[in-house]
Amino acid sequence: MTHAADLTTWMHMLTRWRESQQRVNVIELDDIASTMFSDNARIHMCHPFGEQPSARAWINTSYRALVDAIPDAERRDTIVISGQDQQDSRWVGCCGYYCGTFIAPFLDIPPTGQFVHMRYHEFYRVSENGIEEVQAIWDIVEVMKQANAWPMAPSLGREGLVPAPATLDGIKPMNGELSGSDSLDIVIRMLDNLGRHPSQGGPDVMKLPEAWHEDLTWYGPSGIGTCRGFSGFRQWHQIPFLNAMPDRGLDNENITLHFFAQENYVAVTGWPNMSQTLSAGGWLGIAPTNKKITLRSLDFWRIEDEKIKENWVLIDLLDIYAQLGVDVFARLKAFNTSRPTGSVVLPKERL
Repeated sequence: MTHAADLTTWMHMLTRWRESQQRVNVIELDDIASTMFSDNARIHMCHPFGEQPSARAWINTSYRALVDAIPDAERRDTIVISGQDQQDSRWVGCCGYYCGTFIAPFLDIPPTGQFVHMRYHEFYRVSENGIEEVQAIWDIVEVMKQANAWPMAPSLGREGLVPAPATLDGIKPMNGELSGSDSLDIVIRMLDNLGRHPSQGGPDVMKLPEAWHEDLTWYGPSGIGTCRGFSGFRQWHQIPFLNAMPDRGLDNENITLHFFAQENYVAVTGWPNMSQTLSAGGWLGIAPTNKKITLRSLDFWRIEDEKIKENWVLIDLLDIYAQLGVDVFARLKAFNTSRPTGSVVLPKERL
């Protein structure tokens, strides 16, 4: 149970929540959460975990599954920013990795016995009553790929460990001060331009060079991959996405987005934050269904010289497959039927 406190105090407590996961401990997390989360906190978790009725439920499902599979799991933040959205709510956005030794099945993903990493984007809405809302995507597809267990189409972009910001300045002080309005304006204009295609013409109407650095890096989720430069961004992400869902962003009247910024970093969240129809040639190896789907995407941008230099994107791809009636986990089980799925026995260290 929480009590009203100064907003800056809760921001500092969120730092404690993050730091307590330097070695993830379910019992300790449950203890910390009992004093940090609002009694009515809403926890939105990615597929297959789904909506959680409380912070305790979130910890005892998602984090319990993580620690059971990776007992030495630790959290490594690469971006932590805070700011105020258009609705005057305060948010904290975190980007980083859970990593450790993968020794037992995780959501039926067979263990490797080796180092494994899973990227996360976690957004926390904070008030004087504590943490009111969480929106979190864990890149579970990334774990499947490291286990050679991904049963769907290969990525077009480059797969691998996504780096921290090139400038290594992604972790900002959570002091309650508001900043970053200029950076936010750059991102908003860029998104407005992206929305012009295809309703107002071809790719030139999106004015990519106006907002994006020529050496941009787009760090997409596993299943899409990382793209570099204008050509890579267009070829491996933008063209397949727009070809498959040409009505992207044209029917977002019931979508609520939350933008916030700190210094040269910008973040956006929505649950969902986009609605479109899978048509034309299909996407990610999925045949066109002409079915409308929603998309959950938690994004970070880093601005350099008034242009977007790096963009970290996590999309709940497993939720998209589920909306289309594709059970990725059932296919994963069939795909890996002949593989042992029990715990890995690690060799004892030599004295």
